[in-house]
Amino acid sequence: MSLRIARAEDAQDYRPCAGVVLVNDADQVWVGERNDYPGAWQMPQGGIDAGEDPRKAALRELHEETGVSNVSFLAESQDWLKYELPDDLRSRAWKGRWRGQVQKWFMFRHLGPDDEIDILGVEEPEFDRWQWVEFAEVTELIVDFKRPVYELLVETFRPVLEEAARRSS
Repeated sequence: MSLRIARAEDAQDYRPCAGVVLVNDADQVWVGERNDYPGAWQMPQGGIDAGEDPRKAALRELHEETGVSNVSFLAESQDWLKYELPDDLRSRAWKGRWRGQVQKWFMFRHLGPDDEIDILGVEEPEFDRWQWVEFAEVTELIVDFKRPVYELLVETFRPVLEEAARRSS
């Protein structure tokens, strides 16, 4: 399955979504293991409500999924990215309404302590456990059908981390 940049005509078939690349002071990336798909790790992401600003949706989803709100903005993906759900998931996910998701991604630095992260204390827990990993590792942890998006995210946002590291040294 190849990665495709979303187009306006995708709006009727793909769920609008905002995603978050959350990094810590060591430039590691937060990933959580989904509680409905053991072994599947992902970064925080979720639907954008009608009329909602994508960046605000990303912050809302981050808080809803992790309890985290103490962040600073680093970057935004230029393009909307999309992936297709495999046929066996398409009929179950979102009641069969969407073929996949179109996603706008944002990178934020986590400014708080790790104990701010509370994946089980949120209203609707999506993750059983979480960890900080090296950025390149996220592509190995993600489910196959999302891997092209995650590979592009690493390519897109790695220079942001490298520039931040140069400025702080």
